[in-house]
Amino acid sequence: MTIDSHVKIFDTTLRDGEQAPGFSMSTDGKLVIARALQALNVDIIEAGFAAASPGDARAVRAVAEEIEGPIICSLARLNEKDIDAAAEAIGPARRKRVHTFIGTSPTHRDAKLKMSRAEILGKISTLVAHARSAVEDVEFSPEDAIRTERDYLVDAVTAAIEAGASTINIPDTVGYTTPEEITDLFRFLISEVKGADNVTFSAHCHDDLGMAVANSLAAVRGGARQIECAINGIGERAGNCSMEEAVMALATRKDFFGVETQIETTKIYPASVALSRVTHNPIPRNKAIVGRNAFAHEAGIHQHGVLADRRTYEIMDAEAVGMPSNSIVLGKHSGKHALAARIKSLGFEVTGQRIEELFPDFKKLADTAREVTDADLVALVSGNTDHDGRQGPWRVRRVELRADVDDDTRPFARITLKHDEQDERQTVISEGEGPIDAAFSAVCAITGVAGRIAVLDLHHIADEGIVRAEAIVAVGEERYTGTAHEVDVADAAVAAFVAAINLAAGVHAQRRAVA
Repeated sequence: MTIDSHVKIFDTTLRDGEQAPGFSMSTDGKLVIARALQALNVDIIEAGFAAASPGDARAVRAVAEEIEGPIICSLARLNEKDIDAAAEAIGPARRKRVHTFIGTSPTHRDAKLKMSRAEILGKISTLVAHARSAVEDVEFSPEDAIRTERDYLVDAVTAAIEAGASTINIPDTVGYTTPEEITDLFRFLISEVKGADNVTFSAHCHDDLGMAVANSLAAVRGGARQIECAINGIGERAGNCSMEEAVMALATRKDFFGVETQIETTKIYPASVALSRVTHNPIPRNKAIVGRNAFAHEAGIHQHGVLADRRTYEIMDAEAVGMPSNSIVLGKHSGKHALAARIKSLGFEVTGQRIEELFPDFKKLADTAREVTDADLVALVSGNTDHDGRQGPWRVRRVELRADVDDDTRPFARITLKHDEQDERQTVISEGEGPIDAAFSAVCAITGVAGRIAVLDLHHIADEGIVRAEAIVAVGEERYTGTAHEVDVADAAVAAFVAAINLAAGVHAQRRAVA
């Protein structure tokens, strides 16, 4: 990989990403994400804003102490106090960077800073040099660069380079630019700024108009060799450039961009899931690259094509980003090819004539359900469709959870289930990492099904006064989905888990009966 073809990935999930409302992270949470970024092999981790609070400084230092490989960076306003706090926090890191900034647009100069052009240039010269005396690697950002006059932007960037900055970041702070405009701006700066050949130009784009990724890629075409981004595109307001989207665009269209990153792409999905769990913000189903629908197909034409050759409707492999595989989702838009493939994957050998016979019943079922489950298919194949909509024999009868935060007692749950064919109820008490985890363990102990929660989605529907829960449970290599509607969050979570366990038990029982 040559220098000209290497695009550095500067990840700001722990700084700009964490600043977004609803995405705050504890130090432990930040370390989880930092380890995921280390596994991804990002070039730079912006670990936080050390001067923002003592807690942020501690988190930056914790990342600097543990994480090796990536450069560890802290943001700092262009003043001595911030710069010194950043340098101290990243002190333990083997490779460290201070990222300092000041507003340069007329709006920032007049409304926020109350400073003249000359005053800002003087501050850049003095304080970038101060940062350079503290660390060898200094990045400078003229905040709101896109709305800064071009001649003044050249002056500001030149002053930073002369003072010792080795990376010049051109931020679209308010998500205002367009791909054509930012490509032209980078080409202009690289040609007009004295010393441009000796520094790395970087793009930091926000998604206010939905163009952060497109603008970042356009900046690369203009000569930028660093993209500032965040996992799942989190960040201020509408977010930052999505790391996974930018990286996979460069990888998938290397023929067009002619550059590459050093990202270990198979670690993308695990990192996305880790962030979702740490911040308690689910990944949208339709999220590019990492959403549940990113490699899923329901339309019959698409399913037929993918079953024949993935490349008909997929431009990258799910495995390439660390997802288990693509998925064929059976629904009302699905065709006979998908139905036959799924039935075969369940272990049944059926003829073409049998598929023809099953297809009308499949369509009727699909018209009444969002997705047709494996259990539904087993029931169709076996002819056992006369049921009340509940798969499996277990029913929840009592849920008791306890977690005492004031002592060292482990969270535990007391769960009572009843089997349809048994008179007596069965109760098990189990411990876990949390009370819900303990409840799931108790359910598995009672049912004898070794299930592991893979996804748990909970949605409170205020108008109806209920909680809707969806649990995806892994049993061996297979996954089963259960849903439930209850008034209480805990009841809904446990009922959904039991529904998934019932589904697994029902599928295995009916599969044995047909075999």
